[in-house]
Amino acid sequence: MWLKLILFAFHRLYNELAWTYDWVSWVVSLGDWRNWQRAALPFLTGQTVLEIAHGPGHLLVELHAAAYQVTGLDLSSAMGRLAQKNMRRASVSIPLVRGNVQVLPFASEQFDNVLSTFPAEFIAEMATLQEVWRVLRPRGQFVIVPEGHLTGRGPLFWLVELLWRVTLRGKPDEQMWQPFVARLEQAGFSVVIHPIQLRTSGTTVIMASKNDR
Repeated sequence: MWLKLILFAFHRLYNELAWTYDWVSWVVSLGDWRNWQRAALPFLTGQTVLEIAHGPGHLLVELHAAAYQVTGLDLSSAMGRLAQKNMRRASVSIPLVRGNVQVLPFASEQFDNVLSTFPAEFIAEMATLQEVWRVLRPRGQFVIVPEGHLTGRGPLFWLVELLWRVTLRGKPDEQMWQPFVARLEQAGFSVVIHPIQLRTSGTTVIMASKNDR
């Protein structure tokens, strides 16, 4: 029951309450949310990037500024509108598609990278992994940032850490990722896990490279 309530809350945050997303993410990360997202950037290769579940679109804008050919896909129309608003503020135009990641409306072998930061449970479903594998070019990269956690000290850090644990997202360890790694390997990827340490927090980057079948 508790898990269902948590998933219900996240669904509302990503839809009806999308306008609060930036504020909530800043609070729960004590300002490091965007740094956690940016941890994925050094692992991208080539020129083309598909960001799935793009949210408010901040990372899309940064990728565009870094000269990537970027496309965004999200199922949430609320997030699509928010991303469009943020792109207008940045005076950039980036293709956005509203769609289901398990039925990607793109040609096979179209992207050098597929990127997802803080995705929901859909990311581990085999239908998702098969579609990502399909649209990636040979030796393309599926780059995922699945979590972020605080490492600082003091009452505020402890309070936020408690909130993370209440939402079933405690600090990661090697064992946590093994079921997901097994699914990625089953779908045709080679996987490397990169723990990233920042000044007062940490995150994880999972890099899955497309194998030939």
